[in-house]
Amino acid sequence: MGKFAKWVAGGLGWAFFGPIGGIVGFVVGSMVDGEAGNLSQNGTQTSQTARTTTGGYVMSLLVLVAAVMKADGKVLKSELDYVKQFFVRSFGASSAQEAVKMLRDLLNQNIPVADVCRQIQKNMDYASRLQLLHFLFGIAQADGKVDPTEMNMITLIARNMGISAKDLDSIQSMFVPNTDSAYKILEVEKSASDEEIKKAYRKMAMKYHPDKVSYLGTDFQNAAKEKFQKVNEAYEKIKKERAFA
Repeated sequence: MGKFAKWVAGGLGWAFFGPIGGIVGFVVGSMVDGEAGNLSQNGTQTSQTARTTTGGYVMSLLVLVAAVMKADGKVLKSELDYVKQFFVRSFGASSAQEAVKMLRDLLNQNIPVADVCRQIQKNMDYASRLQLLHFLFGIAQADGKVDPTEMNMITLIARNMGISAKDLDSIQSMFVPNTDSAYKILEVEKSASDEEIKKAYRKMAMKYHPDKVSYLGTDFQNAAKEKFQKVNEAYEKIKKERAFA
């Protein structure tokens, strides 16, 4: 059994309950084979946990990815290839293969997006929800652009996960550049003073720091570094434009 399946077998926690559990229940059994039985033995299926496990995070991510891919009413092979490449870059080839296998099954399920997102909001910390949003934009933009239907779905997901409009705009600006992208990433107006820029940078660097999701393991923490780097790049761009230290 590969790393991805071990993540799932390691514990779904709260994700096994509610709408997410209803969607992924049959998929988990076929993916982790004999290990699925161990879930009930170690208690992860029988009691909710306050903390999000890696398995719960992975399943939440895949369910939302499926919702975004289904947004335009069709799922193309090229989209699956893009998702696989994304997972290869983030988590390795073996995990990517297992993830795509599970995703194919999830794409055949009816996904009550609002209910799924509310379950995630209730049980997952804010920093981890921001990272989910970053993953979704990364996958949506994998073919070079974020389709309007995908953007609408991601906006719906963000709203129902309790993500603020400013944070949504910040992460979107990391993938859909415009003339004010650097300022939007830092969540400030272009008219902000140099001191306000510096204060905003410190705040965003803390909000998006990879250590915020360290409890999910090094794979997810490494993937979170991309978002953190975008904040640094935005700050350096503004510093260069304004010529301040």
